[in-house]
Amino acid sequence: MTNIVREQGATISEAEVCGHRLVTESVGGEVLGQYGRPKDVKMIHPAAALAPDAITVGEALEAAALSAGNKPIDESDAAAIQAAETRATGLGHVVPGGVGAKAQSAAAHNIRTTRDELKTKLGDVLEDATEKLIDDKPVTREDAEGVINAEIRNKPDLATHPGGVSASMAASARLNQEE
Repeated sequence: MTNIVREQGATISEAEVCGHRLVTESVGGEVLGQYGRPKDVKMIHPAAALAPDAITVGEALEAAALSAGNKPIDESDAAAIQAAETRATGLGHVVPGGVGAKAQSAAAHNIRTTRDELKTKLGDVLEDATEKLIDDKPVTREDAEGVINAEIRNKPDLATHPGGVSASMAASARLNQEE
């Protein structure tokens, strides 16, 4: 602590002026900074602005299991599922033992398996996805875009599978925004 602070003091004051919060910082009676903002600013997560009955990531994954459940999982599906899980949990990484990890394991298994009937299908991994996710949230447009990007980055033809994970997430986001 400097002598000025000891002798003359540093102060931070807060006042309400016309519905705004005004914070003033001063040292030795000299104002160094003043900051203002509306009094009650509430920051909400974009998903929280959606209706309470909005479609969640888990529900979108389950919809993909219904619409494309017989499709063998490939690398692009695994990437899309991992992206969806990461967005649902907000952790920023794939959960060990979660649907994303299981999808990646299934994709690796399917690469080595020649007969389609022995391959792991989307429905096998995504069935009851809502229960398997450690956290869930309503699907937003940003979530759908992230999942679509993950899927097309991992596909040679840069296309998504009709009725697959990306299509389900995109449809869910559209429905959520319409509500």
